[in-house]
Amino acid sequence: FSLQGRLRCTLVLLLVLHGAGSFYVPGVAPINFHHGDPVEIKAVKLTSSRTQLPYEYYSLPFCRPTEITYKAENLGEVLRGDRIVNTPFQVSMNMEKKCKVLCNLSNKPLTLTVEQSKLMAERIREDYYVHLIADNLPVATRLEFYANREEEEKKKEKDVQFEHGYRLGFMDGNKFYLHNHLSFILYYHREDVEESQEPTYRVVRFEVIPQSIKLEDLKADEKSICTLPESTGSAPQEIDPSKENQLLFTYSVHWEESDIKWASRWDTYLTMSDVQIHWFSIINSVVVVFFLSGILSMIIIRTLRKDIANYNKEDDIEDTMEESGWKLVHGDVFRPPQYPMILSSLLGSGIQLFCMILIVIFVAMLGMLSPSSRGALMTTACFLFMFMGVFGGFFAGRLYRTLKGHRWKKGAFCTATLYPGVVFGICFVLNCFIWGKHSSGAVPFPTMVALLCMWFGISLPLVYLGYYFGFRKQPYDNPVRTNQIPRQIPEQRWYMNKFVGILMAGILPFGAMFIELFFIFSAIWENQFYYLFGFLFLVFIILVVSCSQISIVMVYFQLCAEDYRWWWRTFLVSGGSAFYVLIYAVFYFVNKLDIVEFIPSLLYFGYTALMVLSFWLLTGTIGFYAAYMFVRKIYAAVKID
Repeated sequence: FSLQGRLRCTLVLLLVLHGAGSFYVPGVAPINFHHGDPVEIKAVKLTSSRTQLPYEYYSLPFCRPTEITYKAENLGEVLRGDRIVNTPFQVSMNMEKKCKVLCNLSNKPLTLTVEQSKLMAERIREDYYVHLIADNLPVATRLEFYANREEEEKKKEKDVQFEHGYRLGFMDGNKFYLHNHLSFILYYHREDVEESQEPTYRVVRFEVIPQSIKLEDLKADEKSICTLPESTGSAPQEIDPSKENQLLFTYSVHWEESDIKWASRWDTYLTMSDVQIHWFSIINSVVVVFFLSGILSMIIIRTLRKDIANYNKEDDIEDTMEESGWKLVHGDVFRPPQYPMILSSLLGSGIQLFCMILIVIFVAMLGMLSPSSRGALMTTACFLFMFMGVFGGFFAGRLYRTLKGHRWKKGAFCTATLYPGVVFGICFVLNCFIWGKHSSGAVPFPTMVALLCMWFGISLPLVYLGYYFGFRKQPYDNPVRTNQIPRQIPEQRWYMNKFVGILMAGILPFGAMFIELFFIFSAIWENQFYYLFGFLFLVFIILVVSCSQISIVMVYFQLCAEDYRWWWRTFLVSGGSAFYVLIYAVFYFVNKLDIVEFIPSLLYFGYTALMVLSFWLLTGTIGFYAAYMFVRKIYAAVKID
């Protein structure tokens, strides 16, 4: 290990640990504004964690600009349901607006038809949030509350948290109220410029205070300027779904100077309040995993040494003949399993997933996929999965050759289509339901065609390429010959059952990552930002280690029980933690989400099924390769006549 190598390692480690914090490479260059420059406010979508169906901003009767233009979007944004569009809000850098009517009709109120009122009331009932962006910064609602501190301190300190977007409205009893007045509070950072130049500003925070104010209380004049009532005596704007409603959409703009630098303007959105929990969970997992791995390694190494020493003593051959244990199945342990093509295809997809997840988490940890570049994570994951087909194909082809397979073309096709086909099928069915609901979360037909073209144009040829080279390469050398006639398998004890194995093997890896899973679920289902990729990388490493160990232990016990059918079983049992992920997903659905309707529930369980399937492939593959290396090692160590 040279000095240079050590230095490089230290640097990488520092970067990794720094990545666990909030270091990020901004997705775009900063935009400098001069005094009075227009700051465009765009709408992203409407979301609700109760229905899980995003909608486009103009699906509701908001005020429209004269010309509606949609931003060109990347693959990740389309898949997330973002439809970024311009709005009629007119905001100028560092210029206050007390109260302005939004629609062009000066002081004439906007009339919502009965249909529109019904829809508006329905969305308020479903708890929808509106997401706007200014200079690529999402809007946030400030929530101030007093933490459970001592009474005296209460007056001084408030805990501030931010909620993404703002609530469309609220309910009081059976009445619906709409937030029709938005008070925007924008924070700017003044950049250092030379004295002769005009000062430049950068937007560093975007907050909103939504209010509901009755039409009669908003006094508007001919110039679209309105006066806000005194905060105490005003009544909220009710939306009655059974009749037409008249209202005004209004807004006000307030600017404040801020010390926040442009580079760290995302920190308020990304500061998870529970970094403590993360460190605690990681230390907890690391201790558990090291403790168990220490015990397992000691037991396995001691037992194996004893076994190998016994088997290799040549003088008392008679005793060894009567011994039981893993040496007895040496003639059958490498006997190819049933359905070798399907096994190698699934393992190929597992390798593809493993490479993709590893690279995505690593790149994200270095801060390249920050939330400020919307949809980047999703786009990167899709493309990487396609390109990792080479490795998937290579490993699948080599294993298929080792398992005495001959039809390599069929095997390559199976590898390229089995797992992606299942994923595409489930997504297509779910997409049909989302289409039926007219949600922006539905993947448009052209995008679907593009994804199919990527699958058959990029992924399939790459898998074939990898498979061809993998199949031509020397198969894995097995250290012992396989007998002509299969040995009889003795009757197995109850605890050697597959399902018991899955339950036992899943606990450790699941325990190591279960807290991280909670945060990932919150990010997916409750519209939070997930940005702790440094933690996630550590958790992923722990997961790989624990899966490998458990798998080795399980295969050792199985061979000691003289059951040599380990290929499929190891793959199934190593993926045992996926079963726990499924149970956890059901628990999360019941306890954390208040989803009641059929389609949102279907979406939740459809996507959960995909996650569980992918997770099973990933952990099963890790476990299988660990067990395969282990089996080859131990049989290479004993002398067999």
